[in-house]
Amino acid sequence: MDYSTASLLCAGLMLLLLIMGVPIAYALGFSSVLIGYIAFGGLALQKAGWTTFQLLYNLSWTPLPLFMLMSFIIAETEMGEHLFRAARNWLSRIPGGLIVAGIMGEAGMAAALGASGPTIITVGNVAVPEYERYSYNKALGLGALVCGGVLGPLIPPSATMIIFAVLSNVPLGRLFIAGVIPGILLAVMLSLVPIIMCARYPELGRSAGVVSWAERFSSLKKIWPVVLVMFSILGTIYFGIATPTEAGGVGCFIVLVVAVLFYKLKPEGLFRALVKTAVLNATIMIILVAASFFTYVIGSSAMAEKLSSIITSLNLPPLAVIIAIMLFLLFLGCIIDGITIMMLTIPIFVPIIKELGFDPLWFGILFVVNMEIALITPPMGINFFLVRSTFNIGSIELIKGVWPFLIVLALFLAITIAFPQLSLWLPGLMLGK
Repeated sequence: MDYSTASLLCAGLMLLLLIMGVPIAYALGFSSVLIGYIAFGGLALQKAGWTTFQLLYNLSWTPLPLFMLMSFIIAETEMGEHLFRAARNWLSRIPGGLIVAGIMGEAGMAAALGASGPTIITVGNVAVPEYERYSYNKALGLGALVCGGVLGPLIPPSATMIIFAVLSNVPLGRLFIAGVIPGILLAVMLSLVPIIMCARYPELGRSAGVVSWAERFSSLKKIWPVVLVMFSILGTIYFGIATPTEAGGVGCFIVLVVAVLFYKLKPEGLFRALVKTAVLNATIMIILVAASFFTYVIGSSAMAEKLSSIITSLNLPPLAVIIAIMLFLLFLGCIIDGITIMMLTIPIFVPIIKELGFDPLWFGILFVVNMEIALITPPMGINFFLVRSTFNIGSIELIKGVWPFLIVLALFLAITIAFPQLSLWLPGLMLGK
């Protein structure tokens, strides 16, 4: 069997298994091992074993479990509630203030949790009762929370950024810092939606009333742990004091101390965090192992090199190539999960990006935003269905609340493409870069 036929059969079998409902890790692993063995013989099995060993013992993955543990410890505390309360107190007098508070709460938790799902649920558990208390439009509020989840991986630390950095061989510390300004910009853009809509249609969400200045400043005293965690991670990386792995270790230690001393974290809470970290990290690594061998079988046909040559030979404007890649990734995100997309496309697209003269750091930010939009759009919209089931809202109703924010996400993606310095300015100023 020639390599091109093997790669097509492997991709076809994988898609068939996914359609049948087989979990992604098994679909990737079974299709690649079976077709690999038929095409390459026993050598494929040796390669599968070596791929597993090489991937699991790659120290570049070390920050992943550290940041996961930190996020799960935070999830066992009331940090998310305090962030939302502080934002609510300061934004209570503006139309749609509670929805804006939810978005700002997600932005704050993003710097600590680094993942969209936990960020949405942590803030949503506090925000949704407030929406109901003040008769806010539930669909609009939950739509904001779903799309605000994009801030989770965009504002570092971020598991998605760690995976991209390892696969593309870009410095993780600089990639973390590259997400700061785009993350702040996106938080502001998303916040404008409820303000404008609720000012025009007050029945969607009126102001929550007057809050005294004393209460406002008092609420700020309770958010210092998040500020401390942000500085311990981003500050040490930016100033060249620590590597991302060291920053993850420092962040875990600080979060654990704060959680025990100030939030009275109990042993059973810590145990839950450890178990969740182990399970999620193992799940991601299994998918990465399967996807890595799948990429090897697909790559045996030199598909990446052929595609790169075809694209560069077309003499298209570089910006047109970027837009085409973004649209292609958005399409893939509707049918395949993000980790698999990253494993399959990063080895293909990053060389093309470099060949066109673009900075892979900038492309990394575009990629992260793209993957998070994929978590919103059905049928693979994991965050969409997570919110729908957690907060008991119908799909059609939630779609009505999501679409204004999806438009903003598309606009933000366009702005990030048009102005690369939004992502590249801060990394360019880093000490110890």
